[in-house]
Amino acid sequence: MRTVMLLCFFLLFLNCEDKQTKKKTTPKVQVEKTSKEVKKDLVVEPEREFPKLDSKSAMEFFLEYDKHHKENKVRITTDFGEIDILLYNETKFHRSNFIWLTKQKYFNGTQFYRVIDNFIVQAGNSDDVKTARKRAHIGKYLLPPDTKRGFKHNRGVISMPSSEIRNPHKLASPFEFFIVCQKGGAHFLDGDYTIFGHVTRGMNIVDKIAAVKTDNGDWPDKNIFIRNVEILH
Repeated sequence: MRTVMLLCFFLLFLNCEDKQTKKKTTPKVQVEKTSKEVKKDLVVEPEREFPKLDSKSAMEFFLEYDKHHKENKVRITTDFGEIDILLYNETKFHRSNFIWLTKQKYFNGTQFYRVIDNFIVQAGNSDDVKTARKRAHIGKYLLPPDTKRGFKHNRGVISMPSSEIRNPHKLASPFEFFIVCQKGGAHFLDGDYTIFGHVTRGMNIVDKIAAVKTDNGDWPDKNIFIRNVEILH
């Protein structure tokens, strides 16, 4: 009997020792992160290439931007064809603004939203929420008029409309532009809106856009998109 008890005690001791050994040598299993947690660790908010602009910072920004970005030729590809434009160095804030927005791909996907035959075609806006998001990312700002350079609203010039908000100084909406297609020009606009370039090729495309059917608000019955705006060298 004593022998049996000793044997049982010995086996119990070995079993306990074995459990202690396994407890020490078994590695801890690290709980795997869920896919959401992994993505959260990996996704880093990209830094802004440019600051978000407002009316106070825009002028200083474009003054500096003008020193390093001298491009002045652009091509606007529309649903009706291509329009090439030369931007004036004399109106440097408006030229720089247009070049900057072009490089930000702002105009791509916007529309010719106001069309009046033998007067103007106006573009740079859209009823698409993506355009509103682009504007929100870029910032809310206006540009002061620059109307004393001697430029006239002749046929083919590109000019910048006033903001929709009431402002006695006719501050310009930086996201929009219009091209004069009126024969003989629209000189009653002189002095109120900033001319910052003119069409060098594609006035036939402008005239085609101007001739489309529109609703009571001058919006084309069939949307006319700007598919791409690019810098020409």
